[in-house]
Parts: sequence; structure tokens; C-alpha cells
Amino acid sequence: MSEALMKSNIKYTKRGIKTETLLDLYKAMLKPRLIEEKMLILLRQGKISKWFSGIGQEAISVGVTMSMQKEEYILPMHRNLGVFTTREIPLNRLFSQWQGKANGFTKGRDRSFHFGTQEYNIVGMISHLGPQFGVADGIALASKLKDKKQVTAVFTGEGGTSEGDIHEALNVASVWQLPVLFCIENNGYGLSTPTTEQYNCKDLADRAIGYGMESHIIDGNNILEVYTKISKITESIRQNPRPVLIEFKTFRMRGHEEASGTKYVPQDLMDTWAKKDPIDNYRAFLIDEDILTEKQDDIFRAQIKAEIDTNLTQTNAEEKIISSISNELNDVFQEFDYEKFEENTVTKELRLIDSISEGLKQSMEKHPDLVIMGQDVAEYGGVFKITDGFVEAFGKDRVRNTPICESAIIETGMGLSIAGIKSVVELQFSDFVTSGFNPVVNYLAKSHYRWNQNADVVLRMPCGAGVAAGPFHSQTNEAWFTKTPGLKVVYPAFPKDAKGLLATAINDPNPVLFFEHKALYRSIRQEVPTDYFTIPLGKAAKLREGDDITVISYGAAVHWAINALDKHTNINADLIDLRSLQPLDTETIYASVKKTGRVIILQEDSLFGGIASDVSALIMENCFEYLDAPVKRVASLETPIPFINELEDQYLSRDKFEGELLELMAY
Repeated sequence: MSEALMKSNIKYTKRGIKTETLLDLYKAMLKPRLIEEKMLILLRQGKISKWFSGIGQEAISVGVTMSMQKEEYILPMHRNLGVFTTREIPLNRLFSQWQGKANGFTKGRDRSFHFGTQEYNIVGMISHLGPQFGVADGIALASKLKDKKQVTAVFTGEGGTSEGDIHEALNVASVWQLPVLFCIENNGYGLSTPTTEQYNCKDLADRAIGYGMESHIIDGNNILEVYTKISKITESIRQNPRPVLIEFKTFRMRGHEEASGTKYVPQDLMDTWAKKDPIDNYRAFLIDEDILTEKQDDIFRAQIKAEIDTNLTQTNAEEKIISSISNELNDVFQEFDYEKFEENTVTKELRLIDSISEGLKQSMEKHPDLVIMGQDVAEYGGVFKITDGFVEAFGKDRVRNTPICESAIIETGMGLSIAGIKSVVELQFSDFVTSGFNPVVNYLAKSHYRWNQNADVVLRMPCGAGVAAGPFHSQTNEAWFTKTPGLKVVYPAFPKDAKGLLATAINDPNPVLFFEHKALYRSIRQEVPTDYFTIPLGKAAKLREGDDITVISYGAAVHWAINALDKHTNINADLIDLRSLQPLDTETIYASVKKTGRVIILQEDSLFGGIASDVSALIMENCFEYLDAPVKRVASLETPIPFINELEDQYLSRDKFEGELLELMAY
């Protein structure tokens, strides 16, 4: 045994592994190492903008990827170049990605390893790290539902394990027994923070005990240990679906990213781990075993370097990326060809809550893979009983109670979408979306624009005041999401609209937040077609015609406007129910304003930063010369929503609308 191999204390066992595989493992590790060495030169030359090095950790990426089947998904992080190269992504495409060119995977819209590709079954990271685990849950759930007998592998670092999303996803995977390989690369530091300041247990693998999950600790610098153990574990998971947590012990030999350096790392620690280099030691082992010669090694290196240079030349010759405003805007959402299903003539009187339940049930029948997830939605039927009886009709695979973990379940919906399955996630109250805000605005909203992956997820959002539920169960928080490009927001006021719009929202392959006002659930009735039908998103409803004034509203506030107009029959108003807030029907708004010359906008939400403000601004910018009076906005108080009825009544914009309407008419 070579002296270097003895000092490393790495013990290799080749039992049962073919010579060809032993060499393939070496070449697979060597390739990302040589690419990285080249990239570090280009970084210093200013030809790439940033680099997150995985030098010293190649055995993990390569060993895991070679243990996986090509059709199985892997969700890597920014130190897992070996995943991308082992999956044989053409180098010119990787180089184009890093240079922000069109031949990359994100059209210059995101950098380094922040991308995915369905062609190679890789789902790239986002900078928030934690959501990766929940998305892996969703992909694994799809595999389990379709009985594919496949494993999903997902990576994070020891620093990322401190994020709440990680804990939620581990818990969900264990409760649902999902076939996920959770890979933690414990490389000593989260940027500059050592493990002693990240967690207070001996090994991260011990956390699996709390989740009722199997775990293993593996030497992440020993390629044969990684490959043999992970191969055995993945095959076992395929036969017996379950989550397994792996802690790979390794070390980061370079900075978090190159600019940060490694001055915070004690030199003796660097020296110790340098002796454990996975490539140098494995090379020495192969030479000792007469499996590799110095000459063969030189040939391998020359071949890889030539491939790198050839592909770099090809990438360097590419023009800088050119786009247009229309291209950028058109890629925010996946194209959706709306299919109209006509209303049947047979109707029945339904409350809003019944129409939503019926629409949801008919969509479950139309889309046999559609999955509903949420707290208490199964046998209990949800806190509002909208899914009552759904388990008996569709089974627990498709109607799934979830732990209390909004982030992980929204991320699971994203994973289902990646695997081709639609989902509806019920947020028990729209207020609770704050616990899952990150995946909504950073994952669902941005994925299609970033790497052409749609998020086929509907979030049902029971919302609104008027039921004395207090500050945490009464918000109408739609404006948080209309601000975020990539999300569609729907807010019906009537049972018929709710049923037709919900069907369309589910058909739409993009993320839709579907707001349902709790105070309307059992107070509003309407004749609703009995069969399945659709209503297009982005088309407002004109409820009344008049020439005096344009009244614009949505949700429960529509009914407040109706009540006020009913009291003042001398006011002939155009009453517009927006129904869809994103996309917004500006055509109907502008046409009405140009006709009436006066506008009042009523919303339940507090005023500043709300929908009324943007609608008002749009009218001022596009219809100013038609106005006979200032645009009036009416909204609730700039306070949290109080509990007791007297305070809630004072808070709401409901009772002040009439006075504001009359004042504007008298202007």
C-alpha cells in the first residue's frame, strides 16, 4: 500500500465490483475535478462570475449518481458538479449555463447550478436550500402513487439542515413512507460557521431517530464505500419504499464560494483533510491493485482536458444572449390554452361552500391523478367540510391528510408537478400561508421563468373577516401574491363563479392561489349548473350596467357594494366584480371608466399596497383624460383585524362604502 494511502486512513474494498466499474468511478470523479480546476482559472480571468467548489467532495456526487437509475430524479446542490457530469450533460451546455448564454438551461436568468432539466432528471437548487427536501418528497410521492419503484435522491449541506423546511420534509417523508434518499454532505462549515455552531448533537444521522427513519453514516471521501452502500440502500428502497437519511462525512477544501476564502479554517484541519483527497487516494489504490497505470491515468486526464477545451471553445464562440421584453414576459407562465366547457342548462341552488366542493369533486373525476393535500382534509373533510366524503370517493392516496407543515406540503405539490401530477393544497386558513411563503413566492412562482418547469399547483385559501375570528384567521392577503410575477390569483364572490373558476384553475398548469371568503361560504346562494364547466381566468364580470359611476370590487366586498347600490336606486352604476386579480381584466375596467368618468374601488383589505391602489394607478395612467373626479379607494383600517364584533365592524370597509360613494357622486 502506498504511503499516501496509509496516511489517509481510507480503507477500500473492491469485493464484487467489476474492474470496468472501478475505472468508471475514477474517471467519473476525475472529470468534475478537472472541470473545476479549469473554472477556477476562468474565474480569475473574469470569464465566469462566481464558483462554488466541490473539490474534495466528488466521491459523494459520483457514488450516489452511479447508484441511481437514469430515470430516477436527483436534486443536487451547488457542490454537486459530479451529478451533472455523471448524468452526461454535454459540457458545452454546462459551460453556457455558467456564462449565462442561450445554450444553457436558464436562458441567462439564473446562474451556476440553479437549474433543472427534465431531459436528465435533475432538479436544481434555489438559494434558500431547504425547499429541495420538500420537492423531493413530491417527486417520491408521485413515484409511489404510480408504483414506479424508483428512488429520489436529494442533497443538502450540514448548514441547510438547520432550516425548518428540512425538518418538515423529513417528517412528511417518514409519515408517508416516501422513497427518498436524503443526502447530507457534512463538510465542516456553513460558509464560515463550523458545525459546533450549527447543531448540538454528535452526528446529524442521529436526527433520523426522531423521525422514525433509517439512517447511515458514510465516509464521503471513500468512493467505494459510497457506491457500494448507496447501491445497496437504493435497491432496498425500490423494493421497500421508505425514506433513508445519509450523513456523508467529508470536508470543504475551498471557500463557500471562491471570494470568501478559507482563512477561518485552522491549517492543521486543512492539512488533515488534504490527506483524505478522494481522487488522489483512490488513484493510489487502483495503481496498487494493478487496475490503473500511470500511463492510463495520463490518457484519461488528457482525454477529459481535451473534451473541456473543445467544449469551452464552442461555448466561447456563442454570442451573448439576446432576448426581448416579450420573450421575458411570455416565459413567466407556461402557455395555457383555455378550454371552455359550456354550462349545462340544469341548475341547482348551491351555497358558495357547496359549489366549491362540487367543483373540486368534478375536477377529481376529470383528472384521475389529481391529489388533494391539507390538514384534516381526509376523513374529517376539512375544517369547513369542503372535502367531506372525498376519501370514500377517491381514496386516501389522492385525499391526503398532512402534518402541520405548510412549507413542505406546498413543496410536495411542486414535486408532484415535476413528476407530471396536478395537486390542490388546502391552506386551512389563508393566514397560514405565511408558514409556507418561501416556496410560494420563490419556488412555485419562479420555476417556469428560470428553467421552463411549470408548477401545476392550486392553493385553496379560505380567507376574510366578518366571522369574529381575530388577527390570525381573518386576513384577506391576496395583495401579497399579486405582487409576485409567476402567480395567478383568483377571488370569486358567487357560487357559480367559484365552481367554474376553480375548474379552470386546476386545468391551468401554472400556480394559482384560489381565495374563498369564509363569510360567504354559507351565506350566499345561487343557481349553479350541475355539470362540469369552466370560466376563463382574467375576465371580470359586469354585474350591473350604468352611466353614472364605475364601482370595482371583488370577494365579499362585492356584496357590500350591491347592498349600498340597492339603497340608492337613483345611482346608475357599472358594477364590476374582478373575480381574477392576476391576470387582471383591464379592458373591462378601462371601457367602463371611459364611459362613466367616475370610479370607486372597494376592497376588504387594508388600503396601503392593496389591489385598489394598483387598479387606481392603472386608471390614472390610462384613463386620466376621461375622469370627472378623483379615483376613490375604500378599504379597511390600517390595523390587524380585531376579534370582537364591535371592533371588527369598525375595522371593515363595509359600512363606510356608502358614504364614500355618495361623496364621490356629489363631487
